[in-house]
Amino acid sequence: MKISFVGKGGSGKTTLAALFARHLAAVGPADGGPLPLLAVDADINQHLGAALGATEAEAARLPTLGDHLPQIKEYLRGENPRISSAAAMVKTTPPGRGSRLLPVDGDNPLYAAVVREVAGVRLAVTGPFTADDLGVACYHSKVGAVELLLNHLVDGPGEYVVVDMTAGADSFASGLFTRFDATFLVCEPTLRSVGVYRQYVGYAREYGVRVHVVGNKVDDHADVEFLREHVGADLLTWLTRSDYVKRAERGVPAPVEALEPGNRAVLELLRATVDAQAQDWDTFRRHAVEFHLRNAVAWANERVGEDLAGQVDPDFVPGPQAPVR
Repeated sequence: MKISFVGKGGSGKTTLAALFARHLAAVGPADGGPLPLLAVDADINQHLGAALGATEAEAARLPTLGDHLPQIKEYLRGENPRISSAAAMVKTTPPGRGSRLLPVDGDNPLYAAVVREVAGVRLAVTGPFTADDLGVACYHSKVGAVELLLNHLVDGPGEYVVVDMTAGADSFASGLFTRFDATFLVCEPTLRSVGVYRQYVGYAREYGVRVHVVGNKVDDHADVEFLREHVGADLLTWLTRSDYVKRAERGVPAPVEALEPGNRAVLELLRATVDAQAQDWDTFRRHAVEFHLRNAVAWANERVGEDLAGQVDPDFVPGPQAPVR
């Protein structure tokens, strides 16, 4: 199940994404085995590694998806005859027969290159802006590596891909917002935060994307009533202000089991909400193809020098029935 955390910058979405991933890893599956779990930092502000518990030095050493984009394309292309070369792949290129599809866990050359474990959670990071990017590059060119990964991931119930997205409406600069089975929008009880909520759901609902609002930094009943007034039935739950989070942000981390019981219960509700979602692979594919064709016409055909509509395999639908290579 693919899960995104979105919201206004500073709302706490990165903190909540990290807490949720750590909660999943700590609870594990019912059979007691390893939990198929992958966290992805797709925010321009790359803080998910630190929120999971990495030191500043450890976070700086994490390999980045942006630096491995040619390798990612070559691996995912596989033997798909519709893709003329790895260089012809763009961020929206959908998989087809012959493509390499990815499980959530397991060993493969791609994960060996770009995934590292942080505090018991397997993590991939997009990578920050560099000095060479300033003034000449769009951050969404880096996030394109995440979109390619999600397009080629074959995940199922009891498997989790947790993505910390870019802040606010920046998520709509690509079709990435349609790649998820569950979207949690983290919202503070403030007018600015609910303004981002309104903007986000205004776009998301055009594509049938259901948004679950998770209130954060709630102090009292008045805060809850404020959120209910402004987000209505989209309000799923809320977290109260947390001494645990405050200590962690000051460099004093603790096991997730030490989180306040009420806030820990929120994490379990998020998991139950994800587990209750039905995966719709036909819709997933339809959105992927739609955004690929739109990008092809807008810029990609000219950049690559060929009609990228030919990359669409009309008879291929990703999902558990598709072979993972």
